[in-house]
Amino acid sequence: MRGAFLDRVNAIRLFVRLVECGSFSAVGREEGVGQPAVSKQISALERHLGAQLVLRTSRQVVITEVGKTFYESARQLVDDFDALESSVGDRQQSPRGVVRVNTAPAHGRLCITPLLPDFFRQCPDVVIELSVSERQVDLVGDGVDLAIRHGRLIDSSLTARKLSETDFVLVASPGYLAAKGVPIRLADLDQHTCIVFSKGRERYAWALKVGQEAVSYIPHGSLLTGDAEHIRAAVLCGLGIAQAPFWLLAEEIRSGQVQVLLPALQPERVPIHLVYPAGRRVPMRVRMFIEYLVSAFARPER
Repeated sequence: MRGAFLDRVNAIRLFVRLVECGSFSAVGREEGVGQPAVSKQISALERHLGAQLVLRTSRQVVITEVGKTFYESARQLVDDFDALESSVGDRQQSPRGVVRVNTAPAHGRLCITPLLPDFFRQCPDVVIELSVSERQVDLVGDGVDLAIRHGRLIDSSLTARKLSETDFVLVASPGYLAAKGVPIRLADLDQHTCIVFSKGRERYAWALKVGQEAVSYIPHGSLLTGDAEHIRAAVLCGLGIAQAPFWLLAEEIRSGQVQVLLPALQPERVPIHLVYPAGRRVPMRVRMFIEYLVSAFARPER
């Protein structure tokens, strides 16, 4: 009986990963087994339930409506089972399973990925599934455990932990400044080439502060982009002045490869939060990663 129960839990776990990966072969690679073995276990689960969860075609896996409904409960069951295993015996300090994290692309590469080696040493059985996007995802709808949000929070349905604050700074390379001069007042920016953050044709204004007054400055330049990585690259290439979060060019600012301009115009610091759905039990593996990130961002060198 015990063996049959664990086999069923494992089949449900495989089904959850199949929904999330969209491929029998991808699940097989994760588990270290062949694709036929995964398919066989899902078929056995379908026979037990008396319902078809998956439509198999030569090109893709399609989850049925029954399967989509079953997935929501199945994922919660797997989370609960993993938490139970992690809370007793020798596994007490060894959480396992997948933590689904969403952040902006540049922030993920520069600020999150470098922290992962130490986390994996502490929690070798946890898998971090890192998704990146500039848009704010629907955590519940997209099946995300936690997300990193920049700026003030407005969604009251989320629990938030503050990770840090960041300055938004005006920056340029020494090479650009040597050729074009160093601005010393706000009006000087009109004579400079700006690197413009935009979405579609909409240019985002730079938030600045003159004395105690918040002001908006509409930048003008030859490069418009909606991607922070391209803003970073453009600054390093000497294409102009940009406004960017400090973390985007932190190492280059510290080394002198990039220079901060007009610090008196710098706006208020922007908070960075880690958020996750409120009102849900948080699996141990997710709690461990949350606490790890909060601790890592609190280190003085960050």
